[in-house]
Amino acid sequence: MKTPVFAIDVGYGNTKYAYRAASGTIATGMFPSLAPLAASRMLSSYGENVLASRKVAIICVEGIEYEVGPDVSLTAAYGNTGRALSNDFVLSDNYAALLAGAMHFSGVTQIERLVLGLPVHNMQRFSTTLKERFAGEIDAGAHRVSVEKVVVIPQPLGSLVSASSNRQNEFGRDSAHLVVDVGYFTTDWVYANGFTMDDKRSGGIPGGASQIYQRIAGLVARDEGEAVEDLERIDKALRERTPFFFYGKDIDLDPYLEKSQPLIAGVVKEMQNNVGQLTNVRSIVLSGGGAALYSHAIRRAFPRVTIEVIDAPCLANAKGFLIVGEAGLARERTRDTTKA
Repeated sequence: MKTPVFAIDVGYGNTKYAYRAASGTIATGMFPSLAPLAASRMLSSYGENVLASRKVAIICVEGIEYEVGPDVSLTAAYGNTGRALSNDFVLSDNYAALLAGAMHFSGVTQIERLVLGLPVHNMQRFSTTLKERFAGEIDAGAHRVSVEKVVVIPQPLGSLVSASSNRQNEFGRDSAHLVVDVGYFTTDWVYANGFTMDDKRSGGIPGGASQIYQRIAGLVARDEGEAVEDLERIDKALRERTPFFFYGKDIDLDPYLEKSQPLIAGVVKEMQNNVGQLTNVRSIVLSGGGAALYSHAIRRAFPRVTIEVIDAPCLANAKGFLIVGEAGLARERTRDTTKA
């Protein structure tokens, strides 16, 4: 399948992708950002139709096989799930495997513009590297993908574009908005007038949803007298508002989340110190998988500003990346036509 623009948001928590379907609608997909080493033997394939086959792909990066996809295991024997939490995550083979996995599950084979995002504080360090590494031929497991050009943008701009796509009159040149993207490992924010980013009041720091999961895991471990390494299951329980099952017990995580509020408040304070008073901001747009965890603290920090949690916050950046890529490609084609 050939597509003009393909957008991938390889987050620390989940990998999301978006492209324009034949019907004209935006097609999306998502799977955990886990890339464990592939098993040397796949016993599940011998289930004689009793065991359901898992939706995973084997992706080879630098001669090493990784397993990625919606049904990748959320747990591992000793907590080694294939999650990479480091500031240079985008340089890792795990990142490359997840990116190729998004291409695998979409079925795309040719891409004119691949749009990727980076945390605000990493744009200068890694954008050129991403553009060079993922242009050309990519092994997507069952097939190869040809990428003509890679475009890299600050992650929160994807959410800004996504939020404004159906409300252009609210995002004019003189309309200021603060977009806060609460990811798995980082929290990023963009202060923008229309679509012009204010560099001095935009930023990001390590400290997203994962630090809350780690704090909760520590508190549960203290109460249960047993180490808790299942951060992915804690994430799932909080997102789905279900109890956390641990050694035969259903544990309500709400009290532990309440005890984690000082960590959230610390991140919000850092952001508050950077953006200052928001007297002229029309709204704060919250996106990212951790948006619900941080919304209460952000409302408390900015009580007089309208706060909007974007629809499907996990997918907001990927959808916005797609729209940015389509607009950029349209401009390039118009320019080429004019020159001709």
